[in-house]
Amino acid sequence: MAAIVLAALLVGLAAAYGLNAWLHRPPARAAGEPTVTRSLVGRDLAIPQSWFRDGPPPQQGFATEIDLRLMLPLGPAGRLAPVAVTLLPLSQVKPSASLLDGVYLGQFMPNELSGPPGLVGKPLYPHEGFEGETVWYDALSQNPFVAKCSASLDGNGPGQCLRSVALPHGLGAVYAFGADLLPRWKDFDPLMEVALARIGAL
Repeated sequence: MAAIVLAALLVGLAAAYGLNAWLHRPPARAAGEPTVTRSLVGRDLAIPQSWFRDGPPPQQGFATEIDLRLMLPLGPAGRLAPVAVTLLPLSQVKPSASLLDGVYLGQFMPNELSGPPGLVGKPLYPHEGFEGETVWYDALSQNPFVAKCSASLDGNGPGQCLRSVALPHGLGAVYAFGADLLPRWKDFDPLMEVALARIGAL
């Protein structure tokens, strides 16, 4: 038993150390990686080339949306895991926290699912396009973490989750990520804020 407890502590310390190191490492552009400047709703964003989901755009300038793919230490023991990020004008984004009360609450089935500590899991009634989907949310926060997740299409592996948030400067963001990252939900927004601050989105 003592060995199991010690192993768990070591894993926890490794994860915490990895998170702290990621949070305090210098911005990617400071390390010399070329950046591409894209302007979204009048905000200039200097984005490292490797962050673009489909490769860097052929030219700099204005954009109506920006598709990124970030590798964040949100997996088990701080393993890097992909998060797809779409930056949009805020007028095109409905934050998940607003959808919780305005849409999802009226679609909740009566049962509750067990899952990551601190999150409530409520399956949605299988109509209006919500079949097989579950909303996971932090019920204790005034501005809760909320993610809508669906099972994988083939039934194997983790499902996929969507989370949308309002950012400053008239920007909004939609995050898509594997449901296996939900246990690290408390770290999700802090890590994302560091990444977005690096490119000037915060």
